[in-house]
Amino acid sequence: MMIIPAVDILDHNVVQLVGGVPGTEKIILRDPVEVAGSWIDKGAKALHIIDLDGAFGKSNNVTIIKEIIKKYDVPVEVGGGIRDESVISELLSAGADKVIVGTRAIKERDWLIDMASKFPDRLLLAMDTKGNEITVKGWQECSSVSVDGMFRIIKDIPLAGVLNTNVDVEGRAEGIDELQAREFISKCPHPVISSGGITTYEDTKKLCAAGAAGAVVGVSIYTGLLRPWDWNIPWIVSI
Repeated sequence: MMIIPAVDILDHNVVQLVGGVPGTEKIILRDPVEVAGSWIDKGAKALHIIDLDGAFGKSNNVTIIKEIIKKYDVPVEVGGGIRDESVISELLSAGADKVIVGTRAIKERDWLIDMASKFPDRLLLAMDTKGNEITVKGWQECSSVSVDGMFRIIKDIPLAGVLNTNVDVEGRAEGIDELQAREFISKCPHPVISSGGITTYEDTKKLCAAGAAGAVVGVSIYTGLLRPWDWNIPWIVSI
């Protein structure tokens, strides 16, 4: 299982929010391109970039994201308020490995099917969960479709995978919800990248054992609680 550092961009800064709530920034760093490079220098094999401005309906950071993709030769998955085919195409053409779609994909099944058929195996579906519900619009609203219902919808759609962020534990650096993670991964019909609460090496081992394909880490690496660069095989976890 690969550990993937998060580079969340808000107001042109790298931030880490508690539960995705604006104003709860635990980390504020001024240069997203430099921050991304710092993780590559420490041995990261991929990057997870989220445009929080785009997710919150503000102006996007596509220019900054494209600069990061161009500068660093690692796979980059990009998300945050991506609701248009033109933006998906622009990011993939710029070199993004995968594009994350969330709110519109959850709300409009036909659009998701259409985009996945046009960009097969290049889209990650963000199924961000709070309790037993899927949240959308930057975790500000709950969707009318259930988690199990969404699994049924996407079963035969050619997605690259599903990104599951557990909003209840996101940004708190207090550990994962192992039961939630195991249940989600076991039921999901596509590979799962897990996010939310990953704080210790033991957390990463639990996710690996549960079958996660990847784990996105934020606060824990920015504060030094989790230090993949000190491992024997940097940024990779095995059972």
